[in-house]
Amino acid sequence: MRKKTGLFFGSFNPVHIGHLIVAEYMLEHSDLQELWFVVSPANPLKKRSSLLDDRQRWYMVNLAIGDDLRFRVSDVEFGLPKPSYTCHTLVHLREKYPDRDFALIMGADNLETFHKWLNYEWILENFALYVYPRPGYSSENPFPEARITLVDAPQIELSSTVIRENIRQNIPVRYMLPEKVFEYIDEMGFYKN
Repeated sequence: MRKKTGLFFGSFNPVHIGHLIVAEYMLEHSDLQELWFVVSPANPLKKRSSLLDDRQRWYMVNLAIGDDLRFRVSDVEFGLPKPSYTCHTLVHLREKYPDRDFALIMGADNLETFHKWLNYEWILENFALYVYPRPGYSSENPFPEARITLVDAPQIELSSTVIRENIRQNIPVRYMLPEKVFEYIDEMGFYKN
């Protein structure tokens, strides 16, 4: 039996408690058996200017999940051609891990723009999507023929952008981040300017 593995893509710049809450909820309230955080080196739809080094972000996600065996952090996209596109990553992962049945985890905000993704039709034909709600975005399924599961996860109104801006302005963020991630960011002086 192939292991059902959720892929939670993101820049995780930085990873925060909202990411962990959604990840745990998706595992506990769906048929997913494990979840991989796939740290993206560069999102073709986002500006790169405020993006922390790839390995630093990967390391912080590892700090965040600690020894929780339900989770894994993947740097698979670091070795793939840039910019990284989800369809290319999925082909690579499917070839490398034939014992896994991969599914995508995404917010309703990403589902709304999914038609802009490279080869999105192929992704919908070959992979299940697990979608969690995001404030201000529709929870409707725009692709009724696809395998899309809308998971009623808690809506977390917290973003990495807000955390970076707070750090830049010297506003406390301690409880928005996993403790070890907060300590590492503080120690390294990340996002100060």
